[in-house]
Amino acid sequence: MSRIQATFETLKAQGRTALIPYITAGDPYADATIDIMLAMARCGADVIELGVPFSDPMADGPVIQKASERALANGIGMPQVLQAVRGFRDRDDGTPVVLMGYANPIERYGLDRFVTDAKAAGVDGVLVVDYPPEECEGFAAMLQGAGLDPIFLLAPTSTERRMKEVGRIARGYVYYVSLKGVTGAGHLDIDAVAQMLPRIRQHVSVPVGVGFGIRDAATAKALGAVADAVVIGSRLVQLLEVQPREAVAAAAGGFIATIRAALDEQTKE
Repeated sequence: MSRIQATFETLKAQGRTALIPYITAGDPYADATIDIMLAMARCGADVIELGVPFSDPMADGPVIQKASERALANGIGMPQVLQAVRGFRDRDDGTPVVLMGYANPIERYGLDRFVTDAKAAGVDGVLVVDYPPEECEGFAAMLQGAGLDPIFLLAPTSTERRMKEVGRIARGYVYYVSLKGVTGAGHLDIDAVAQMLPRIRQHVSVPVGVGFGIRDAATAKALGAVADAVVIGSRLVQLLEVQPREAVAAAAGGFIATIRAALDEQTKE
């Protein structure tokens, strides 16, 4: 059983919603990523999504685009991302880590090498934004063969066929993009999410996390009533980008603690 699956099963037994924060590796400071990850894990993060910086993150809004730009300017590439995971894993052997990014950095690194090195570093899952399931069955099989979970996106525009394809090969969890458009954009319609999740669950047996547009504890709590996990990225990145180096980890931990407390105000049957 993967760390991701074990985490979700434990939370389900407790009637709790998973909290999955996203940060970009190397942002806002090249040497702060491990400290931020550890602080978030201590303060209630159940899974951590670690973004791999890329020069053309087309699915991301301006907040995360700028985070990638800062990380690249800080000299962060795939080797440094994996080093951050190794450093985190030396001090936290329980919190799952998912690498999230785009195909180009992985393909430049080499698929076989990436899978081998990600496994060795302690990565638990991989979400490649521009790898639709029908185009990456081979890569998904490589990940599964190494004990890594291939994680996929679904969106309000996803067809029944796409849901079935994702449900067939996804492991760990599925990330439901609750808004049309890029990360950090728009107004979240919780009723629309609540209506969509049962449709997804007809085809997907793994937990469903919801992200895009979650900016505060109240929104996270409302979504937590219907989703298996709440994913929060742009608002966290915005918070961190204005922090001095000595305060950045504490700021991340404090923000996560607030969201965690809101989620834990309600339990599910």
